[in-house]
Amino acid sequence: MKSPYVTEIEPNQTIVGTFLVQHKDIRQKKSGEPYLSLILADRTGELDAKMWDNASESLDTFERDDFVRVKGLLQVFQNRLQFTVHKIQPVPESEVDAADYFPTSTRDRDEMFLELRSWISSMTNPYLKALLDAFFADESIAAAYRTAPAAKTVHHAWLGGLIEHVLSLCHLAKFAAAHYRDIDFDLLLAGVILHDVGKISELTYSRSFGYSTQGQLLGHITIGVRMVEDKLRTIPDFPAALHDLLLHMILSHHGELEFGSPKVPLFPEAMLLHQLDNLDSKMDCMRGLIERDRMITGHWTGYSTALDRSILKKGKLLEPAAPVLELPAPKHPSAKRPVDTSSPFAAKLQDALRHVEE
Repeated sequence: MKSPYVTEIEPNQTIVGTFLVQHKDIRQKKSGEPYLSLILADRTGELDAKMWDNASESLDTFERDDFVRVKGLLQVFQNRLQFTVHKIQPVPESEVDAADYFPTSTRDRDEMFLELRSWISSMTNPYLKALLDAFFADESIAAAYRTAPAAKTVHHAWLGGLIEHVLSLCHLAKFAAAHYRDIDFDLLLAGVILHDVGKISELTYSRSFGYSTQGQLLGHITIGVRMVEDKLRTIPDFPAALHDLLLHMILSHHGELEFGSPKVPLFPEAMLLHQLDNLDSKMDCMRGLIERDRMITGHWTGYSTALDRSILKKGKLLEPAAPVLELPAPKHPSAKRPVDTSSPFAAKLQDALRHVEE
């Protein structure tokens, strides 16, 4: 029997299915007994899951990033969907199709990579073009770049998310560069393509998405700067000023010191990169919140810590109101009703009514 996808499960439905454990936490009830708090996932979404009873029997049978088969009931708790697990057991990786459990871009990754190369081939600055060609001639970088997510959870958090995010920025950058005067489009485009390149090493994405040890110690900005410096050494006579401008764009693309940027944007292309990156990530974050929202009623999503707000589900707000059922108007008590005159009693009743009306 095929395991149902997360988005196919309806409230008050008992299901048996196989999922990837994205998060596992052992907690205690007030009684002191343990229970399991889990995030179970497949490529369509996530389930907030709790195993309240007999959890001690299953604590050590599986870990985060394992596949498990569960039996349980999806219910509504505080206006949210929560999956109560009754039984859980590990499933060998050989018995599952990994593609069913990892969110993936709806676009073909090889096709996106060809589009990326076309953006690079359109550049006229020979030094920036040579740098980007050197990056993507490195097959280890090219393979990771078209596979990595753009983030762990906030935006474009799926396989191929990084390159999809970058291509979206390429189109936004082309529009912005045409709109504002004196923008060096080649410099802006190079910043767009390289600003998040460090994420191919910062994030882990062979199972659930997380952070590598290098990612936690250094972060993608530092990793990205190091990668660019390494490739720049292979480009003879690369202009020193252009070198500094490009590195500044990577260092400042988060826009504010409190958001992790060592520098704030100090020239127009750097500011444009930051603003476009912020726009694209926020718009995808909003889209994802609405699509994945598990609130049962109302026009608002649950609270987003990334955006520091709940998001209006505009489509739900604008849905036509349900039609009001119109009941037939009650007849006036004095309205005449047909009378069966076939019995003596009915005939006498009809005569009496006629007398009253007269």
